[in-house]
Amino acid sequence: MSTPHASPGSATGGSPDAAQERGLARFAQGLAAWTEKWFPDAYIFAAVGVVLVAVLAMINGASPISVAEAFGTGFWELTAFTLQMAMVVLTGYVVATSAPVAKLIDRLAQLPQTPRGAVAWVALLACVVSLLNWGLSLVFGGLLARAVARRKDLLIDYRALGAAAFMGLGAVWALGLSSSAAQLQATAESIPPALLKITGVLDFGKTIFTWQSMLSVVILIIATVIIAFYSAPRGGSIRTAQQMGVDLADDPEPVGSPERPGEWLEYSRILPILIGVITLLWLINEFIQKPFLTVASSLNNYLLVFLILGLVLHGTPRNFLNAVAKAVPTTAAILVQFPLYAAMAGMLSGAPGFGGITLADRISEFFTTVGAGGLFAVIIALYSALLGLLVPSGGGKWLVEAPYVMQSAHDVDMNLGWTVQIYNMSEALPNMINPFFMLPLLALLKIRARDLVGFTGVQFVFHLPIVLILCWILGTTFTFEAPVMP
Repeated sequence: MSTPHASPGSATGGSPDAAQERGLARFAQGLAAWTEKWFPDAYIFAAVGVVLVAVLAMINGASPISVAEAFGTGFWELTAFTLQMAMVVLTGYVVATSAPVAKLIDRLAQLPQTPRGAVAWVALLACVVSLLNWGLSLVFGGLLARAVARRKDLLIDYRALGAAAFMGLGAVWALGLSSSAAQLQATAESIPPALLKITGVLDFGKTIFTWQSMLSVVILIIATVIIAFYSAPRGGSIRTAQQMGVDLADDPEPVGSPERPGEWLEYSRILPILIGVITLLWLINEFIQKPFLTVASSLNNYLLVFLILGLVLHGTPRNFLNAVAKAVPTTAAILVQFPLYAAMAGMLSGAPGFGGITLADRISEFFTTVGAGGLFAVIIALYSALLGLLVPSGGGKWLVEAPYVMQSAHDVDMNLGWTVQIYNMSEALPNMINPFFMLPLLALLKIRARDLVGFTGVQFVFHLPIVLILCWILGTTFTFEAPVMP
């Protein structure tokens, strides 16, 4: 995906560039410029990862045939989960671009009374929405930033607004309902058989709904909002959207009307209303018949509700289908990358080497050794954050890490649900300095990654120690619980 660039005369003239920035902002913008130039597409990282894991498995003693068999067996093992993750993005986009949500965004944009307050407000809402759906947060946050920037009564830095809009994905999304790792671990059918033997099924009551996880969410959101407020430029340092040459007009598309009798239902509100009512009745019955956590932890339930909500909010099937058509390209990376991550997981745990020990076993032994003495949470958090710079995919990366990370958690008696949350908190950190997940937002904002990373980089510097402390201290409040098999 190409990212629009502002015109040279209006975007950069008279404003500080990366070479003129100071301190953390200069470092972060320099890093963004380097990654834009040298980082290949995320698919290349996944492809390189497959080759690297295959080579390491053979060095570990696995035969080329067994490695190839594990690759082929694992490749399509997570087809259902791949589709589910693509639907998370699609449903979030569809809901965010509906007319009712657009009206809500316009009203929310009028509430802040000061420029810095507006930046903090965007950061707060982006974080809260990301707890529902990370795809929704990106689109919602971008549209909200543009709506705030259109205000004539406030002089607001557009870069700071854009960075604030991204902070849902940069801070807390993985601790919310669309957490790829938590959703996978709560869905027995989505867990690879080798991983299921280690972890069992971990419903949301053991991951995102624990008081430790929810406390972490509150702390991280408060920190995000405060940093966004105080890092927003003032006075002559402000660069508005107009100064950056960004067109803020968001004209709604014409609704249209049927051109032939067969199209009547496409432009009617009858079907969305009826399907919405059926879905509501089904959801009520689910909560009546089953435990709350069973219903809430179901990824299929979550996606069904969001998909039908999008249909209802768009009003007519035609508007809904138009939104879906625009959302589909945003799912491409997931569809082609996740099978490679599944293949990596297959080779890690399905190609035994010397003494029948797999590569996943070797890595888990290493983490068990270095994580002894209470340092496990910190070591895993740092490792996940570092790997996230190279493998920018929350769900896909968990498939690679989970076999050996969760086995190591077993070995050091770390609570398995909290281990998932350690991964979730640390996995979000590299998003603040790796521009991969910014691409959909950048397309909405019509600016470059380097315009945002100076601000998200500051967030990263403060979030890293906070996350490490939370993972370590809160981890001491858990006890180990044996896996629950379906």
